[in-house]
Amino acid sequence: MKTYEIPALGREVSSVVLGMMRIAKMTNSEIDALVGGARDVGVTVLDHADIYGGERHKCEARFGEAVSLSASERENILIQSKVGIRKGYFDFSADHILTSVDESLAALGTDYLDILLLHRPDTLVEPDEVANAFDTLAVSGKVRHFGVSNHTPGQIDLLKTAAGQPLIFNQMQLSLAHAPLFAQGVAANMAGLEQSASRDNGLLEYSRINKMTLQAWSPFQAGFFDGVFVGDRERFPDLNDALDDVAATHGVTPGAIAVAWITRHPANIQVVLGTTKPTRVAEAAAGSDVELSRAEWYRLFTAAGHTLP
Repeated sequence: MKTYEIPALGREVSSVVLGMMRIAKMTNSEIDALVGGARDVGVTVLDHADIYGGERHKCEARFGEAVSLSASERENILIQSKVGIRKGYFDFSADHILTSVDESLAALGTDYLDILLLHRPDTLVEPDEVANAFDTLAVSGKVRHFGVSNHTPGQIDLLKTAAGQPLIFNQMQLSLAHAPLFAQGVAANMAGLEQSASRDNGLLEYSRINKMTLQAWSPFQAGFFDGVFVGDRERFPDLNDALDDVAATHGVTPGAIAVAWITRHPANIQVVLGTTKPTRVAEAAAGSDVELSRAEWYRLFTAAGHTLP
């Protein structure tokens, strides 16, 4: 599997991340097999959130019950979780961040999180409160590294006015069929073209300039939870034809090519999977090793409906 070096971490990370949001109803043996299968193909990052599972810390607790890691195994795995979404509102208060992290650690059965992300932007955020919470967590050893999720450059810079801890990750929605992160930039300043409207205020370039690693969630979704595009020939006939052709060229599955399309980008974006099937993780790992040509990458881009002016 392709890996990326992240200097702020002092180590390399897998280009594919295993998301744990759907494990609540799996058996212990199924969860253990999923995590074990992911580790077998080179996955080194596991993604959680305090809200996953239908009740607070449900999926984290299921992971803690099902997966037993030795001290050396734990050091070789990066466990990240997210905080900030509560029922009916967002909350970046210091009290909530600190309380939720303690609950996550207890549920996961670990002494520390490698990475903590702020889940969705809290417009009532007080940067000083976030900074104080992050400093407390860092000094106590409960969290080693920090980042955000679904944040724009301006929102990140606001946090940086107070934050003493580096923000080194940002998790955003990205797929072939949902790619404003890429599509806006290639059609900048094109009046009358909806694609040219900026939805993230130049986040792609900001991330590369500031050495923030982007993580792509919902890499197979057509839109905002609008269904999977791989195999959907009714809505995406041209895209699936292109996926099939490119997959045949490289000897992998169409889903693997959807992963390769993201990992091909020089921003070194991690792909966050939401699957519960070890075989799908293996497919994604194989896709990350595929180096698409520029012609292949742009063919997939336009087949997905994006415009090259």
